[in-house]
Amino acid sequence: MRLLTSSAVAMSFALATPAAAQMDMNMPGMQMSAKPAVKPKPKAKAKPAPRPKAVVRRGARPAAHRPRQQPVPKPVPQPAASVDPMPGMDMSPATPAPATPAPEHDMSSMPGMDMTKPEAPAASDPHAGHDMAGMPGMEMPASEIGDTPAPAPPSDHAADGIFGAAQMANSRAMLRHENGGMPAYSIVFNLAEYRVQKGADAYRWDGEGWFGGDINRFVVKTEGEGSVRGGVESGEVQALYSRAIGPWFNLQAGVRHDFKPGPSRTYATIGFEGVTPYWFEVEGALFLSDKGDVLGRLEGYYDQRITQNLILQPRVELNFAAQDVPANGIGSGLSDAELGLRLRYEIRREFAPYIGVSWERKIGDSARFARAAGERVQATSLVVGIRTWF
Repeated sequence: MRLLTSSAVAMSFALATPAAAQMDMNMPGMQMSAKPAVKPKPKAKAKPAPRPKAVVRRGARPAAHRPRQQPVPKPVPQPAASVDPMPGMDMSPATPAPATPAPEHDMSSMPGMDMTKPEAPAASDPHAGHDMAGMPGMEMPASEIGDTPAPAPPSDHAADGIFGAAQMANSRAMLRHENGGMPAYSIVFNLAEYRVQKGADAYRWDGEGWFGGDINRFVVKTEGEGSVRGGVESGEVQALYSRAIGPWFNLQAGVRHDFKPGPSRTYATIGFEGVTPYWFEVEGALFLSDKGDVLGRLEGYYDQRITQNLILQPRVELNFAAQDVPANGIGSGLSDAELGLRLRYEIRREFAPYIGVSWERKIGDSARFARAAGERVQATSLVVGIRTWF
């Protein structure tokens, strides 16, 4: 009997449980929605646009194959869960309160913050737009803006405290001397050659030397020629003061003395030498003798570099006279001319042997005087010589 009673109680409890689960949960103040919330369907993913096919030109090499990157799926937004209002909770959307503007920050009353609009500067003011006098700590008189003199260079030297003022003064004087006014010298023989020509071989020289600086120099020039059998036929020496009148030209003045041919003459000399555009070396001079004779000379040459060591030098020399000088075989006008072409090889810059050809001729009355004296009027020579300087 007890067993039957227990079985009946257990069966009644099992039947009562599903019924309790289906009970209406609408308690007072708890309004439940009649329909359950339905989740919205997720949006369909947009299909990616097809990639355009690559155009391969004829003859072009195809590019290396690259693995196609898989598109990264975008996260799908989840809808918010619907929440039923609880008792005493108003879930209606709240009306936003009207926005009130923030109060303006008036800093004009703060110390040092004067916000009054400055007056427009005058158009003629060179410092317009750059006035810092109103800034704290930047008060400068208007007369000192832009007119402040540069500070004086320091008169003391740090090395004086180590080596002594007298010794350093001597060193600074030597430095100024060696880097600005240091004297130098140079001796150049542009021509020092032996001439092979019909009749009798000859020789020729043309050189100069100078001592001084870049502006002022003392210059000595000499040139002449002679035959192997007869000795010196003409020769001269010039002593000149040279003054630079620009970066390319020097003005020269001095004396010239001819010791051959006789009778000898002494001339007052004024001339120039320098470099023209395209690197033509030119030289000119006027000579006034102690007998009143006026002579002139113009010469020039150009160094055409074929290689770094091989140089071709064309050269010309013209001599003029204002009147006939029969004692020296000089006629008026263009008295004689010389043209030469020499090819030299620079073993060193200071030593360059050369070979070439030279043509010279007496012109006008000078040719007439030469014929009367039994001399040749023109000559062509094969020349061999050395150009040197040290």
